[in-house]
Amino acid sequence: MAQEVFSRFEHKYLLDRQTYEKVIEIMNEHMESDPYNKDGKPYTISNIYFDTEEDDLIRTSLEKPVYKEKLRLRGYGVPGIDSKVYFEIKKKYKGLVNKRRTALTLAEAYDFAETGVAPLPKDYMNAQVLKEIAYFLKLYQPQPKVYLAYDRLAFYEKCNSDLRISFDTNIRTRRYNIGLEKGDYGKLLLPDDLYIMEIKTALAKPLWFADMLCELDIKRKSFSKYGTEFKQSLACEKEMAMAI
Repeated sequence: MAQEVFSRFEHKYLLDRQTYEKVIEIMNEHMESDPYNKDGKPYTISNIYFDTEEDDLIRTSLEKPVYKEKLRLRGYGVPGIDSKVYFEIKKKYKGLVNKRRTALTLAEAYDFAETGVAPLPKDYMNAQVLKEIAYFLKLYQPQPKVYLAYDRLAFYEKCNSDLRISFDTNIRTRRYNIGLEKGDYGKLLLPDDLYIMEIKTALAKPLWFADMLCELDIKRKSFSKYGTEFKQSLACEKEMAMAI
């Protein structure tokens, strides 16, 4: 069974293409390519983010509180209605990220999100996480707000299963026709020559990684894909209102 509970720190960095290419060379010296990266090519992650009618969750998140949480539905590529996907609650407290997820079929996940009634647990589900998601749905009554997908290249250390470093690019989003099975398309969130590097670990960063950051003058940058999309969406609505 895939890991369903994570507790770790997640630090992000925004790289231009030239820096990205240098970093990848270093990654290949110290880490192994994720098995999902067939022949070293990125794989696609697709998500639906849920929020309240007034977008309370993302508005709160953008205020950078000590504690915040969000709910998303995650698939890989373009899943079919009977494909396995993951329903995830992601919480962050004082910088420590806790992610809890359970596998469901896409049809089961849609029904769960719409009715708030958890499906009867099956062998591929996490019964405790189902209860937590049911409580989240009852508390916030969220609805699907945005489709967000990106291409990921990921690395891990064989001797340190805790450490994972990923690179996301080609982030595309849409606020219409929201559904994982409805196709992989949308407007670009960032220029196509920018990459989001993220290191995920519950332990200290390895020395070689710290040296790389110093050598290439790479600085940490707070970045939320959903938060950036939401701010862009608000700006677009404002421009349209002013044009009327």
